[in-house]
Amino acid sequence: MEDRVAAGMDSKGALLHRLLKLTNRLMAPFSTHLAHRYRISLNEFRLLMTIGALGRTASHEVAEMTGVNVMSVSRAVATLQRHGRVKVERDPANRRRKWLTLTTEGQHLYEVMRPQSEKVADYLFSEMVDSDLAALEGLVERLISRLEARDDSGRSVFLEATKPDEDEA
Repeated sequence: MEDRVAAGMDSKGALLHRLLKLTNRLMAPFSTHLAHRYRISLNEFRLLMTIGALGRTASHEVAEMTGVNVMSVSRAVATLQRHGRVKVERDPANRRRKWLTLTTEGQHLYEVMRPQSEKVADYLFSEMVDSDLAALEGLVERLISRLEARDDSGRSVFLEATKPDEDEA
């Protein structure tokens, strides 16, 4: 089936399709084992795991670290806060900054979910040798850097380069 999809694309398009498939497959354990059981969305999970790993962080830092857009981070924070999983405090020195920390409930959930995340990583990478892992890490970092690049005006080079032509819009 995948070969039929890839047949209609150039090699870069086919590779992008496989990367998207990889991303979707990586989410299967989350949706199968965690999402329904703990009533948590993917973005909420990603934020919970990031805040849990850092201990305390600002919401804009979470957006940057996870690649989740600021509006989605804001919605996920509001839901996590409503469910008693995250505590939000305004920074008295900078009223626009919101500090995020896990509540006792959030910390418990983090401790339950972290081993599940590690299981996924262990399964995915267990048959790869260290040199392959290092090469993959380097490639992933290069791709992320390319996607996060900004022009002199602060605009995303990626979004500007992939904008539809005016006649396509």
